Amino acid sequence: GTALRWLFKMLSSSSKVGHPHPGQPYKGGEFYTFLPDNRDGQKTAMLLKKAFERGLTFQIKSYNGEGRVTWGLIPHKTSWNGGKARNGYPDASYLREVCTVL
Repeated sequence: GTALRWLFKMLSSSSKVGHPHPGQPYKGGEFYTFLPDNRDGQKTAMLLKKAFERGLTFQIKSYNGEGRVTWGLIPHKTSWNGGKARNGYPDASYLREVCTVL
């Protein structure tokens, strides 16, 4: 089947007021996510878009003393294949599970 592929480019910056460590620098990155290009995938895409707009998609974590942008608690498929074990498809329960989280 066909896929919707999204790219999030998160720039390096400093954490904002409201973050546990405001003003701390962090490193950004490029993050890809995949959804099936069908009705359920498009519905999920709209929910993921709303979550992104509300700042729920990513978080800043410390790795070896350096802040880095990472995926938040919302599960994302980062590959079109490889199955559930590799954050890919096929995964028959993913759309249902992610919609429950959203």
